[in-house]
Amino acid sequence: MARSIVRLKDIADKTGFSTNTVSLALRQSPRIPQQTRDLIQRAAAELNYLPNQIAKSLVSRETKTIGLVLTDINNPTLTHTAQAIEIALAERGYGTLFATSNNTLTEEIRAIELFRARQVDGMLIYPTSHRQLEHIRPLRRANYPVVLLVGDPDAGIDAVCMDERRGAYKATRHLIDVGHRRIGLIDSANPLGNREKSEGHQQALKEAGIKIEPALAVDPHGHTAERGYWAMDTLMSGKNRPTAVFTANDSLAIGALRWCQTHNMRVPDDIAIVGMDNIEFAEYASVPLSTVNYAVEAVTRMAVDRLMRLISAGDALPEPRVTQIDPDLVIRESTRAQR
Repeated sequence: MARSIVRLKDIADKTGFSTNTVSLALRQSPRIPQQTRDLIQRAAAELNYLPNQIAKSLVSRETKTIGLVLTDINNPTLTHTAQAIEIALAERGYGTLFATSNNTLTEEIRAIELFRARQVDGMLIYPTSHRQLEHIRPLRRANYPVVLLVGDPDAGIDAVCMDERRGAYKATRHLIDVGHRRIGLIDSANPLGNREKSEGHQQALKEAGIKIEPALAVDPHGHTAERGYWAMDTLMSGKNRPTAVFTANDSLAIGALRWCQTHNMRVPDDIAIVGMDNIEFAEYASVPLSTVNYAVEAVTRMAVDRLMRLISAGDALPEPRVTQIDPDLVIRESTRAQR
């Protein structure tokens, strides 16, 4: 049996006042005497009355909700980001509707369509692909408030994100600076995927005059520690093993570290490892991992501020703006100068 919904009329019947008086009292209108307001509000509480947000949104044209689409809730960085966004939006009086694409473009499109059907006031999206944005660009062209959590300066969509290319460059440059010349890469090789990290890695190698060797790059086909272990096994089974490895995230790095421990390879004496994102587990791994910091608080604050700016602009949105934050390198025990 469906739950009965308490209406203004129910409160009016209980108190003997008109529905108009009840409505004004619940909105704390000074037109209604304080004693009457107190009586009506007590009756509303006794009946477990909740305002009809759908009806209110039809009048205000706002639902006070934001849609948040992420790729993978199991990613510690994105979990932290989701929590920070929810808190930041709540401080501004907004609720958060949440969905994951599970790194699938069709699921991402479905989530966006669902949020549009729910008439959310805007969206924050961490897209599956940084380049396949054809389903998002029409929203921006239609003056719909949307902010990406990764971004391409030429995408034509607002974004606030870490500069992943710069972060990968810094990680690889650090390995070069401590003496490594054969540096492996564990990152996706999908041509339609996200190339920023591999591009930053290659830029550092080229600037140092180090030849790029395809055999030193392995696609882990995933983002977990398990896939990092598998990718490290593949990488180290080659003829010319690397002396250092850069991984696209810290979970992959933890898997690579576990492979080293299983195969009696000392980190960093036999091989150095650098991850990316600076998740909590990176600092407390058996060998604390050097990594590139993902500034969750900064990304969250700036992304929510930008979305609020777009929402308040109404039907005349400002020109798209992409803000890329230069990440810091966090150096720990997993990297050390070559003797």
